[in-house]
Amino acid sequence: MYFAALLARTEDGWEASDTELDDVETLSDLTDLAREASVDDDTVLVFIEQEDAWFGVVRVDGEEDPRIYVSDAAAAARSSYGEILLTDELLGREPDDDVADLDSLDLDGTEDGEPEDEADDDEDDVGATAKGEAVPSGPIGDREVLTDLGVNEKELLALDSTDALGEIAEVLGAAEVLETVR
Repeated sequence: MYFAALLARTEDGWEASDTELDDVETLSDLTDLAREASVDDDTVLVFIEQEDAWFGVVRVDGEEDPRIYVSDAAAAARSSYGEILLTDELLGREPDDDVADLDSLDLDGTEDGEPEDEADDDEDDVGATAKGEAVPSGPIGDREVLTDLGVNEKELLALDSTDALGEIAEVLGAAEVLETVR
């Protein structure tokens, strides 16, 4: 189970709206969604949390690139919603080209309808992205994403995934509006 909400800063405080991520496939899609919720190109925060295992905060300020913080990259990598946030740039990797060269293709016969060997699937993907690349456990991203809003790096790192988004909203003065969409 996951929870996702948008918090848009306005002249009168924060406005919250819950959001479905079913149509969101990339960070760009998520950023566009946040910009649509923005009032006068002001700050929008996207909160995502999955089963108390991890949480993520994406901050969009006008047309600037989004800033991302994920509490546990390895846990997020096992989630389709977490993979939206775990970009190559965030993970410090070179971006993949859309066109794969023949040397990198895995031609194991499964393309002919043969079943894949499921014995290899047991624990190989723990802490790995859908591309099979290892992801570090623990926090990743911009640890100062909320500093100017009252949550410094030390406080952000100290949050556990149980009610981190509620605690962040409390500091922002947005706890009540966040609870209305929970």
